[in-house]
Amino acid sequence: MKHDLDHLMETRKLDAIVVGGPVYNNPPLYYLTDGAKLGESLLVKRQGEEPVLIAKALEREVAESTGLPIVLDTRYDYYGLLREYDGDVVKAKIAYYHHIFEDQHIQGRVGFYGIQDRGQAYAFLKTLDEATPEVEIVGELDANIFTLARSTKSAEEIAHIKEMARRTIEVVRQTVAFLKEHHAGKDEIVYQDDGTPLTVGDVHAHIRRLIALQGLEDPEGFMFSTGRDAGVPHNRGTLSNPMRLGESIVFDIFPCEAGGGYFFDMTRTFCLGYAPESVKRIYEDTRACIQHIFDSLALGEETRRYQQMTCDFYSQRGHPTVAEDTKTLHGYTHSLGHGVGLDVHEAPFFSDTPNNKATLQPGQVFTIEPGLYYPEEKMGCRLEDVIWIDEKGTFHNLTTYPYDLIIPMA
Repeated sequence: MKHDLDHLMETRKLDAIVVGGPVYNNPPLYYLTDGAKLGESLLVKRQGEEPVLIAKALEREVAESTGLPIVLDTRYDYYGLLREYDGDVVKAKIAYYHHIFEDQHIQGRVGFYGIQDRGQAYAFLKTLDEATPEVEIVGELDANIFTLARSTKSAEEIAHIKEMARRTIEVVRQTVAFLKEHHAGKDEIVYQDDGTPLTVGDVHAHIRRLIALQGLEDPEGFMFSTGRDAGVPHNRGTLSNPMRLGESIVFDIFPCEAGGGYFFDMTRTFCLGYAPESVKRIYEDTRACIQHIFDSLALGEETRRYQQMTCDFYSQRGHPTVAEDTKTLHGYTHSLGHGVGLDVHEAPFFSDTPNNKATLQPGQVFTIEPGLYYPEEKMGCRLEDVIWIDEKGTFHNLTTYPYDLIIPMA
């Protein structure tokens, strides 16, 4: 949580941090400004002190709504510096940051975060490091302080995620209702009222409308794939394919709040009309697996242990897994889950790797998403719920949507 930042800075021996870029789609700056609708901004924070927001004069009233101490960027006069240095952008930016460091008493080891083109960031920070001997610029290759702080959520953040759950579930509910409105012919193809086949693309278009009507954004896209496509975990679906009875459908949806805020993430597997025995088998194995994991969740347990449990569970039921072959494209082919917040994939992660030391802790929000994939057999299955651990260590499933496999058709 935010109150962990100072401790994390102390642990990483950071005297200060600088966070830059626009707020939109920039989780570190969104996190510290509570999603204020700001363009290009800069935030500086010394260890043990409140962050200071350096905002454009045009956005001063929006900046004030954050409740943070505000300094207008006109105080450091970048455009005046640009004229002074005859249009030399590098020299002007170095002087601009030098004035900020001096004015805000920034010195020592300083971590930089936020959004900038990676090549530009490397060139600029290298030059800035050389030009400001009072500052040592520090990069974090491992999980950085924001990744770690955001791995647990405050009550306010949980409220945002719960509301996202409600809206996302409503999109899924209305998508199922839309599918039920159609009828199937003797050829088992699903048709629209005008007699043309209902395609995967038609369903995609309807889902996009539903997402917009819920006031959500869909920056990462969603997956609604059928048949063989459902057998490839991140296949989005072939838009020209007609919807057919009996084909497995993997519907994975992960929208976020408008303005680049908190995400939700859920997956259900469906069949229209009926389910073939082969699909029933992988579905029932996955349904039993997700319940097995839910029943085993325990505070303090290493997250990688649950990936091991999932592989063991599927292996015992005759499915290949990544535990036996890390390159397998059949059976269980991915890790079990991930945190959800300002990124759709964030800490904690559940991969079974030696460097994953994450444990289940109060405040975490994460997915559990086992699945089985058999593209050659033209089928796949995944179920995904979001779990929250409250401050008392109680586990709550935020995905209050049923697991029904079959969608009845006219």
